[in-house]
Amino acid sequence: MFDLSWGELLIIGVVALIILGPRDLVGMFRTLGRMTGKVRRMAREFQRAMEDAADEAGIKETAQNLKGMTNPSKMGLDKLNEAADKFDKWDPTKPSKKATETGPNTAKLSEERAEAAKKIHEYSAQKAAEKRAAEAEAEAAEAETPAPEDKPEDKA
Repeated sequence: MFDLSWGELLIIGVVALIILGPRDLVGMFRTLGRMTGKVRRMAREFQRAMEDAADEAGIKETAQNLKGMTNPSKMGLDKLNEAADKFDKWDPTKPSKKATETGPNTAKLSEERAEAAKKIHEYSAQKAAEKRAAEAEAEAAEAETPAPEDKPEDKA
């Protein structure tokens, strides 16, 4: 309420005991308690009066309507949140459920792709072997031809 700690209240009580004395201190606390009760009753009555005025004006219904309109489940945002959660939890290293459930067309495509990959691999291996053979022949031809000798130039 006043943001006082127990230590601060104890110090105030000791100072009041010294200044007022034990007889008057009891009466002061009793009066303080009555005043606090009256303030709380007045605050409660004020709050009830405001709530009654809000009920009469229809503010409570308007607030409920606004809360209802911002409810994510009524706006379809719950499906959007589910999709976002699925995306956040998605692990690309794991196969999806749809990827493991293959139909006949998917199996046929997989076989065709495997065959095409095998053909590409064989063709590239053959071309690499031909290239290595051509390079080896070129090196052998270079080794057989003699290197040109350096001739001294005539000085005139």
